[in-house]
Amino acid sequence: MPRKHVALVGIALTSLALGGIALAQDKYSVRPTGGGLAFTEFKGFEHWETVAVSHAGDMIEVILGNPTIIKAYQSGVPGNGKDFPDGSKLAKIHWMAKQSAEAPSATTVPGALHDIDLMARDSKRFRDTGNWGYTQYNYDPAKATFTALEPGSKCGFACHTTVAAKDYVFTAYGPR
Repeated sequence: MPRKHVALVGIALTSLALGGIALAQDKYSVRPTGGGLAFTEFKGFEHWETVAVSHAGDMIEVILGNPTIIKAYQSGVPGNGKDFPDGSKLAKIHWMAKQSAEAPSATTVPGALHDIDLMARDSKRFRDTGNWGYTQYNYDPAKATFTALEPGSKCGFACHTTVAAKDYVFTAYGPR
């Protein structure tokens, strides 16, 4: 059989094999409709440095920062009276808390993914929300898909006004 036909047969078999299987959503294709932050603006956030971890109610959270915000934290922002620079970004991943089945003592660990919150400082784009944009992406484990909680960039601002004196950022960069 000529190579061209072998390649076409391979493509046809691949298409048949994938026909009954739903492919996972590319989270970087998900965008809010209300003008918030798109996942594409945070590509690679999974590999950013940890700012802090937290536990709230039945969730465990890790807050990750891009190099711009980590450098600002290390220079003393916001405690030194300065604001975070434009380009600062935080990603907060929420998992449902569960008890480890393997640990020798009671240990709470991340379970199912719940949502991912994104936050970015851009003084031109988000002037009306303290220079920060926000978007929460809820995760549906049954469908393995994300959807943006609307209304885009304003969804996180109401909560963050309580820490306006800290440039709208709740999370401190803990000692290392």
